[in-house]
Amino acid sequence: MQKIIIALLALVVISSCSEKKSDKNLQITGNIKGLKKGTLYIQRIKDTTLVAIDTIIIDGDSHFKSEMNIDSPEMLYLFLDRGVSNSVDNNLPFFVEPGKINIESSLEFFTADAKITGSKNQELYDEYKKVVSRYVDENLELVKKRFTAFKNKNTAELAKIQVEQDNILKRKYLYTTNFAVNNASHAVAPYVAVAEIYDINLKYLDTIQKSLTPEISKSIYGKQLKQLIEERKKLEETK
Repeated sequence: MQKIIIALLALVVISSCSEKKSDKNLQITGNIKGLKKGTLYIQRIKDTTLVAIDTIIIDGDSHFKSEMNIDSPEMLYLFLDRGVSNSVDNNLPFFVEPGKINIESSLEFFTADAKITGSKNQELYDEYKKVVSRYVDENLELVKKRFTAFKNKNTAELAKIQVEQDNILKRKYLYTTNFAVNNASHAVAPYVAVAEIYDINLKYLDTIQKSLTPEISKSIYGKQLKQLIEERKKLEETK
């Protein structure tokens, strides 16, 4: 009987050891349907250059996992090396934050099929992109009209199209500002400010920065927004 109890205790110890929690604050899991062989790189931007921070070899099993520590929420990139020439469909941006993030996609439509869960910042960023895509589509239609007007040397039409494009840009910038202010407690707020409207009037960038919570102000993109504002102010003082 004693031997049985000792054996059971040993199994409990072994089990507890095997279930030891990771000491990393970010766990990324995922599945690229149809990917049998290739390499995945998890990248981050460092000094304006994408740098690999983890390499995952896929050989037979399309599921993958990566663990790491991050200081604050951050935009990372999942790059798929297909073993052939690169394309725009090979690099998937995804917003991470401490916790568990899952990425589901396919080899055929790597970025288009991507479904990212577990990140509130990613969820908010998806909402942002959905609205901004409308402005992009509107502008593309005007680009087509501009080309036709240019061919026909229709200066009046060109001037009209320019006004319409300027209005679209203003609407995008206003929406982005409101989005950032309304989501000031999430890192996606300073991110869109720095990435999407860095050249907007300084008063709007100031408004976004002042709306950020103390925690987000200290985040990667909160610091970048502060630096951007300081540099813009110095530049304007020299004019």
